[in-house]
Amino acid sequence: MREFNCFRLIIALCVVAIWVSAAAADPSEQPVPLIHCHAHNDYEHTHPFFDAESNGFCSFEADVHLVDGALLVAHDRSKVKPDRTLQSLYLDPMKKQIEANGGRLYRNGPPVWLLIDVKGNADDTYAALRPVLKQYASILTVWRDGKKEQGAVTVVISGNRARKMIAVDKERYASIDGILSDLDTNEPADLVPWMSENWSKDFKWRARGPMPQAERDKLKSIVERSHAQGRLVRFWGAPDFPEFWKEIRDDGVDLINTDHLAQCRNFLLKEGKETPGKN
Repeated sequence: MREFNCFRLIIALCVVAIWVSAAAADPSEQPVPLIHCHAHNDYEHTHPFFDAESNGFCSFEADVHLVDGALLVAHDRSKVKPDRTLQSLYLDPMKKQIEANGGRLYRNGPPVWLLIDVKGNADDTYAALRPVLKQYASILTVWRDGKKEQGAVTVVISGNRARKMIAVDKERYASIDGILSDLDTNEPADLVPWMSENWSKDFKWRARGPMPQAERDKLKSIVERSHAQGRLVRFWGAPDFPEFWKEIRDDGVDLINTDHLAQCRNFLLKEGKETPGKN
């Protein structure tokens, strides 16, 4: 009898294992892609990339330091670790998932963004970064002689930007994160697809009470100018809770810059502020 019960237990465990595997393989179990979520300082989460990806984020941020030729991910130079490279934390897992999902990070989903915030010397870091990105050209958006080839991931260089080096690159694997003053120069949107700015630089409202109409008008003007030039808008250094998220999405800001992954996902889906996979 004991042997029979053990046999039944083994059969039951096998059935459960098969069911779990089937559920994991079911594309319907994949997260809903949310194009208005940007995982600010994503590498500081318990599981860089994977925590944001499991919540459906379509934009990820990695701060990069060039250390002895390696591209190490950390906010501060003093906190770098040799095993936490741009490749190991982001490019490799992205490539693996994209290949498994038929050419997109999320199966049948939209292209996604990888924001690389360069710390330290701009030109030296880009000189080291470019050949690394080239190794992942199969998953990246690439510009060859000015012609765009859309990939699963578009890289955007922020922080210390090697603007001249990137702009003249005949085979380019990255674009540039702009600032609001760049709207006056009207560079090609393929070169500068984003406008990112410190919220506190231009606005005093902190999402406590209604937004002053003058500031709302100013925000809408920025959004309209950016969109007219084909660029997305993101603010950093901003309040990071639902009252703020609701206002900026109502005013057309494209990317919510957040540290709160699940909360932002739930907010967008509950409030109807996101059409999955569509701008």
